[in-house]
Amino acid sequence: MGGFSIWHLLLLAVVAMVFLGKGRLSEFMGDAGKGLRSFKKGLTDDDDAAPRPPQRLQAQQPLEPNPDHNLQPMKDDQPHV
Repeated sequence: MGGFSIWHLLLLAVVAMVFLGKGRLSEFMGDAGKGLRSFKKGLTDDDDAAPRPPQRLQAQQPLEPNPDHNLQPMKDDQPHV
């Protein structure tokens, strides 16, 4: 009770074929398949066509350390005591 059995689905398919006809049902399913294929193709084309930005860490030169060893923080940078 409450679920569809195989007999319900079979009866529904027979009624659909009577009202729509065999040709219309197959055309509808063919169009649905074409739509799904074009949708999937569109998804894969967008991924390949989009240029990927270069990775910043590999593109930049590493920073050289400051040669001044007597460097001290400014008075504004020191924590207030």
